Amino acid sequence: MWHTIAPHINQAISQATCQDFQISDRQSVSGGSINQAYRVADRHQTYFVKLNQASQIAMFEAEAFALQQIADSHTIRVPQPICHGIAESSSYLVLEWLDLSSGNAQSWELMGRNLAAMHRVTSDRFGWHHDNVIGSTPQPNPWTSTWAEFFTQHRLGYQFQLAQRRGGYFPQQEKLLAIVPEILTHSPLPSLVHGDLWSGNAAVTMAGEPVILDPAAYYGDREVDLAMTELFGGFPAPFYKGYEEVWAIDPGYPRRKTLYNLYHILNHFNLFGGSYESQANRMIAALI
Repeated sequence: MWHTIAPHINQAISQATCQDFQISDRQSVSGGSINQAYRVADRHQTYFVKLNQASQIAMFEAEAFALQQIADSHTIRVPQPICHGIAESSSYLVLEWLDLSSGNAQSWELMGRNLAAMHRVTSDRFGWHHDNVIGSTPQPNPWTSTWAEFFTQHRLGYQFQLAQRRGGYFPQQEKLLAIVPEILTHSPLPSLVHGDLWSGNAAVTMAGEPVILDPAAYYGDREVDLAMTELFGGFPAPFYKGYEEVWAIDPGYPRRKTLYNLYHILNHFNLFGGSYESQANRMIAALI
């Protein structure tokens, strides 16, 4: 496959950077369960390349756009998007290569402060410039005036619809959807959010600079990002200290956290099935 794709990627990188690039070294790297991912290099430059089927080009277009929007906010580091397109039967996304580390307490505290600064970037409505994906699941983002309506219809409601098609059984879903406005009475600002901020999408460069990866961005309640940082193990404690130094968490967050993370558990059910159905039903029962 690579011998047919490589010339296209070489040309795209060369045109985007105005510097000749010819892949001389390629290594498979971790890039999640959805895409194939590679480190590619010549004698001078190194890049990160994601590959998928040509039909998935919209996913890469959305990721590149979100990365650029976050970069343009000048608040937190992201890999710079270089180029994307279709080569043969594959779609590709080329990003800046970053050497990453696990970081220390100081860098994670800075991560929290920088994320809070990103959340200060706001819009007049909830939603995004176009739909994108969460994992490989479509994520609708129509501009909506109220957060309760947006989250009820375009986050939980949409995931429940997908789950029903998959055979999921959530007997209290309608009761939950009816009380979402009662839970979301805190009037959040439409903040620029990452949208999929689990531990695998946050790291630190070798120079100690915090970086976030693989956004599913939109304008929403900033707490959706904070909630997800706690869903799969949690971020280091200095992260939360740094965040609260810039922007304190609003009262009522613990209950909203469960509601927001329900979205991701439903998405995991739709992607992987299994025990996520029972986990979602436990969360629904706790909320009701």
